Amino acid sequence: MKTFENIPFIDLKSQYIDLKQNINKRINNVLDHGIFINGPEVSIFEEDLCNFTSVKHSISCANGTDALSIALMALNTNRDDVVFVPSFTYISSVEAIALLGATPFFVDVDFDFNICPVSLENAILDSLKLDLKPSVVIPVDLFGKPSKSEKLDAVIAKYNLKVIYDAAQSFGAEYKGEKVGNFGDITTTSFFPAKPLGCYGDGGALFTNDDVIASKIRSIKNHGMGNHKYEHINLGMNSRLDTIQAAILIEKLDVFSKELITRNEIARFYSNNINDIDKLLITPEVKPGNLFSWAQYTLISPKRDEIMKKLKELSIPTAIYYPLPLNKQEAYKDNYVVSSGIKNSEKLCKQVFSLPMSPYLDRTHQDYIISSLNKIIDDL
Repeated sequence: MKTFENIPFIDLKSQYIDLKQNINKRINNVLDHGIFINGPEVSIFEEDLCNFTSVKHSISCANGTDALSIALMALNTNRDDVVFVPSFTYISSVEAIALLGATPFFVDVDFDFNICPVSLENAILDSLKLDLKPSVVIPVDLFGKPSKSEKLDAVIAKYNLKVIYDAAQSFGAEYKGEKVGNFGDITTTSFFPAKPLGCYGDGGALFTNDDVIASKIRSIKNHGMGNHKYEHINLGMNSRLDTIQAAILIEKLDVFSKELITRNEIARFYSNNINDIDKLLITPEVKPGNLFSWAQYTLISPKRDEIMKKLKELSIPTAIYYPLPLNKQEAYKDNYVVSSGIKNSEKLCKQVFSLPMSPYLDRTHQDYIISSLNKIIDDL
């Protein structure tokens, strides 16, 4: 079998080559007008986001972690509030809660990688027994799959929780034909370079259809500003998407729908051609009316480490998202954990691994990855 060198795990270089002329023109326009903060490109990009998502308010900020903090602040989250968050996710999802002084409460996920409604309800009941105040839940759309579901909605409604969807990995995805951004009180996302829609630095955004919440978000991200620069009506922070990043994102968003189609085609190719479903469990099926953004194509295997080692020998890059549950992290080990446990999160941390995923991953590389993986599985 021919071995390929330098297969990119996420191919940003090929994307830039395709978009280079337009991106460079946008950047040069910013350099020419010199408005590097709150330049016209920021407003243009926010309007483009609204058009893409059909959300009433799309508000950019400096990064995805800030977006979560701003969202919690906009919902008046304080030290008395319990905020439920999956243990199987990136640290940002809990970091924002802790930094605001609220109480993180870890819950488990299902094997589709998203928050488990049963575990969430158990955690809510746990918090009530402890005389705590269950207030907010942050479902995380891990690997590009929307976490919204009828079962989750039912638990949220039953206990009157506020909802912030962490869509750092799922921007562009759809649930029953409706785009991510329209769910919950607020949705947040990240434009970190490796995300489905990424800039060339840090960036993020918040989405809401609530006028009052939107107004507060705009204030908070600008030092709590009121009617003018030197009036401050809210506790705020400095979290602005800079103009050059907005300019880059305008061009990337223009081709994003096409890239989403390609991401889904690659994911289907992977799923349809990986052998032996009993040894390797495929990322959840995309049901009709839904669309994933496939930030990662993630598999589950009890022989993960052995498979990854053999793939590395064949010059196929892989990655583990995530190797340790958040409640086992040193900084968060003393926080509350649902009494029913986080067995799924613990198992996933030991067994998940991700294959290369990018709309610019060519078919020759896809064939090589699949044939190599299938041979490894057959030899196990």
